Amino acid sequence: MPSITVNDVDLYYELTGPQGAPVVAFSNSIGTTLEMWDAQAEALSAHYRCLRYDTRGHGRSAVADRPARIADLADDLAGLLDALSLPKAHIVGLSLGGMTAQALALRYPDRITSLTLMATAACLPPPEGWEQRAVTVCRDGMAAIGDAVISRWFTPAFPQAFPETVASVRDRFLQMDPRGYAVCCRVIRDMDLRQEIGAITVPTLVIAGAEDPATPVAMMEDIRARIAGSELVVLPYAAHLLAIEQADRVNRHLLSFLGGSAVA
Repeated sequence: MPSITVNDVDLYYELTGPQGAPVVAFSNSIGTTLEMWDAQAEALSAHYRCLRYDTRGHGRSAVADRPARIADLADDLAGLLDALSLPKAHIVGLSLGGMTAQALALRYPDRITSLTLMATAACLPPPEGWEQRAVTVCRDGMAAIGDAVISRWFTPAFPQAFPETVASVRDRFLQMDPRGYAVCCRVIRDMDLRQEIGAITVPTLVIAGAEDPATPVAMMEDIRARIAGSELVVLPYAAHLLAIEQADRVNRHLLSFLGGSAVA
């Protein structure tokens, strides 16, 4: 398995697409793995070099059973780009991945060609909710919160239409190490980038799900308002994991945006 040690954490990654093409790096949602980006990698890999990885504590990446901040997750991605000799990239993140992307843009602005933020937030209260979630999974396991979490990821019609897709997402969630998940819950608990993201100047696309209860449209509109020149797209019939539920629409917007932004 391809993995690289970054910040004392072994990160699992997959890199596809033609050598020398512009790089697009994808950062996953909390509770998911890099497979959440399968449809995007398939759509983009003919013309872009697509880097996907499992966030620390997720999937095949190692669990770092110690406190972390959103800056640490940004440093993980920057270190992965360094280790793969990728000096610059378009960054795409959803949920926790979008938080990582914002922090990366603040810490390493010269490394980023463009930013796509999906179903995410600059601050996601209440903090006590994230702490309770961390405590619960460490005590009772991932199954204790599985139904409640996954029910917020898709609109009610999607599991009925695509049961195998949702079952695969659920399986990966249940297989996750509770310690790694809890660390990332506490990253979100402590994160507040609202007063900082106004410094982001790279081309930025914000994509919201019209029916997302986790990061509602108003939260995405707040990000758009804080990042000058950014564009907000609201997808109908989409909840939180919109890159899966509305993959075709996401891909069309993403390809259009990447083609119109500066090329790495």
